Amino acid sequence: MQYLLAGLGNPGTQYEHTRHNAGFMVLDHAARQWGAEWKAWQNLGVYAKVFVAGCDVFLIKPSTYMNESGRAVSSLARFYKIPPQNCLVCFDDVSLNVGKLRIRKNGSAGGQKGMKSVIEQLGTQEIARLRVGIGPKPEKFDLANFVLSNFPKADVLLLEESLNRAVEALEVFLKDGIEKAMNRFN
Repeated sequence: MQYLLAGLGNPGTQYEHTRHNAGFMVLDHAARQWGAEWKAWQNLGVYAKVFVAGCDVFLIKPSTYMNESGRAVSSLARFYKIPPQNCLVCFDDVSLNVGKLRIRKNGSAGGQKGMKSVIEQLGTQEIARLRVGIGPKPEKFDLANFVLSNFPKADVLLLEESLNRAVEALEVFLKDGIEKAMNRFN
């Protein structure tokens, strides 16, 4: 069985620690724990292949910026013939507080432009997703400025804990399926 885990974010050191890169952070955390090595993927991002929970698992971080994330995800999925139901996309969610996770089996993009791109490129909403809380957004903050800001020091411990739980959730998804991951981590 093959799976694809995608982390959404923006490439470049200026975005590395921003809230919008929570999806990249989850995959970087998983890659470190699983001993994965990143390699270039068709000028669309970086990917790694690991063996986890008895499965071949591909990780991908698009370098196409958030709004075009689907190009890299669909390219890898099609090349390795991984169906959408074996894909899971990790991304930030401003409506969830820092430290919170939400896993869903499918659904709309919910305003997240990277997920919208993935849905459009794969041609279905039947894609699992792991949303990582980055909120709440203060009232006076512009949304774009907020998601492109770094996490404050006060949130770093909560973020680290949520990244550890996110990797656990990915492992449960791979081993036991989306329903068990939802029941355990939502």
